[in-house]
Amino acid sequence: GPEVRRLEAAWCERFQVKHAIAMNSATSGLMAAAAACNLGPGDEMIVPPFTMIASATAAKLWGACAVFADVREDTFTLDPECVAQCITSRTKAIMAVNLFGQAADFDALLALARSHGLMVIEDNAQAPGAHYRGRPVGTLGDIGVFSLNCHKTIQCGEGGVVCTNDDKLAEKLQLIRNHGEAVVREIGYADHPEKLIGFNFRMGELEAAIAIEQLGKLEALTAPRQRIAALYDERLASLPGLTVPSVGEGRDHVYYTYALKFDAAEAGFSRTQLVAALAAEGVACFEGYCRPLYREPLFSADSRNRPGLCPIVESLYDETLLFHAWLHPEIEPFAAGIADAFEKVWEFSASL
Repeated sequence: GPEVRRLEAAWCERFQVKHAIAMNSATSGLMAAAAACNLGPGDEMIVPPFTMIASATAAKLWGACAVFADVREDTFTLDPECVAQCITSRTKAIMAVNLFGQAADFDALLALARSHGLMVIEDNAQAPGAHYRGRPVGTLGDIGVFSLNCHKTIQCGEGGVVCTNDDKLAEKLQLIRNHGEAVVREIGYADHPEKLIGFNFRMGELEAAIAIEQLGKLEALTAPRQRIAALYDERLASLPGLTVPSVGEGRDHVYYTYALKFDAAEAGFSRTQLVAALAAEGVACFEGYCRPLYREPLFSADSRNRPGLCPIVESLYDETLLFHAWLHPEIEPFAAGIADAFEKVWEFSASL
């Protein structure tokens, strides 16, 4: 419909990319991206296990294997050295997840991928508006997937957009979105010789109309999150046992989530005690992020997915502390009070 096409055109202009294909969710976009990269039975895709499960099931849906590589402790994103160790003759793609609001190390990952003839899919669900060495994140790999889910900085309830600069990949993504059928005569896809399995991944007109308005607010919604995060950085960095988020070289951070690392031994109390004490002050936090995906039943049956496979991810699962709601723009007047709550917990930690 016209609103979907208008959204796609606006997305191309905003993110300086040749093709934008609207989907009904980012999960659908990841599935379509894996198919467009020709993942199938016997193939492997390298993916971090410290991510939402859809990053990995995008490969499994098509019969391919998700091979898990560890992440960097500072940015929580794929460690290129670990990725290199995972590459085999069956590897076809790398799924680079721009976790919590900043890019992975794309200089190293793209160089690695090109030297081995691999495709790079960006799961950019959490980092719309971020940049890597001046380039919009989500447009660095062969395919980038954005989310418009209700939890994201900009959203239309549910939806996603897939970006690529490759004409052939764009055609495949458009076909997969629409049952493998090409029906849009105006742009020359009334019939197509390539036969693909597709689904109803189409975005509705109402969602597209909302998404267009949200896209125009991206900077206005991101700037307060960055200001709030800067305040937290300043106030919380000196608290023993807390490590504030690190921003990688050549990158900015749009703070979908504010992710702290917590060292219980240094702080003198447990993460569970910290979360309970903050809750008593009216500040809700979450212990950890996703459990390492190779420990989930869907993947744990694979003999390669043993406990301890990715030591950094294992430690991050035990050490991270996340707060998401406290980055919303309307929270800005109360951010100092949230920092006060943290400082109060440390001041009275002996009574925990």
